[in-house]
Amino acid sequence: MPKSTAYVAKIPDAQGQIAYSADEDAIWADLFARQRPNVARRMAQPWLRGLDLLQMPATRVPQCAEISARLRDLTGWRVEPVPALIGFGRFFAMLADRCFPAASFIRSRQDFDYIEEPDIFHEIFGHTPLLTDPRFADFSQAIGQAGLRAQKEDYAWLIRLYWFSVEFGLAQEQGEIKALGSGLASSPTELIWSTESPEPERRPFDVIDILRTPYRIDIHQPVYFVLEDYDDLFRAAERDLMVDIATARAKGLFAPRFVPKHSSEQPAA
Repeated sequence: MPKSTAYVAKIPDAQGQIAYSADEDAIWADLFARQRPNVARRMAQPWLRGLDLLQMPATRVPQCAEISARLRDLTGWRVEPVPALIGFGRFFAMLADRCFPAASFIRSRQDFDYIEEPDIFHEIFGHTPLLTDPRFADFSQAIGQAGLRAQKEDYAWLIRLYWFSVEFGLAQEQGEIKALGSGLASSPTELIWSTESPEPERRPFDVIDILRTPYRIDIHQPVYFVLEDYDDLFRAAERDLMVDIATARAKGLFAPRFVPKHSSEQPAA
């Protein structure tokens, strides 16, 4: 996310409800209508099953409380609104508590096609479908728990495992490349770029390689990691990630396949 944002967090009332305007509901409806056929064609099955299970509204911005009610029944997770900009420490702590932090504002028409910071469409439409699956829900919690054990200087290394899986991961399904990550589900252009373009590099899923791969949040990714078996991701959560970070640090970062930008790596919520 950027260091600053023009957007202002929306504050829930005493009942936990956020008042979205008719214009904001219309933006959600248009985003949802545009992405629904795109994800049906290009997203991985675990994400698509989750979207069906959530039955989120198509014509208005969902309330965190209603999404939480469904998630609690399925995996014990909940969603809580937060300001757009939160630090790594709070991000990891919330994941460890099976709580997903959701930026409460929705993008403007001006940013309809692309927004650098996460908004409620990215958070709810993009992220929560995978949280309906106990295995992916446990993986996200494991990342949070690892973050609680990590030193601050380890945060930027650890977040790459989350970034290249839950945010921008790909998967092989029946010989086809499908998108898994939330950042792809909520992006009309990068969803197509990641799955169909010959330009990005698609590497086999490998924890140490992922930890060594820098990224930028404000461009289409030049590198993606592809899961051939979802169990590879779930087994990654059982590793000693602090040892993995030490190994990756000793090997050093790969040369970036982009022009570096200061403070490019930030949590996606």
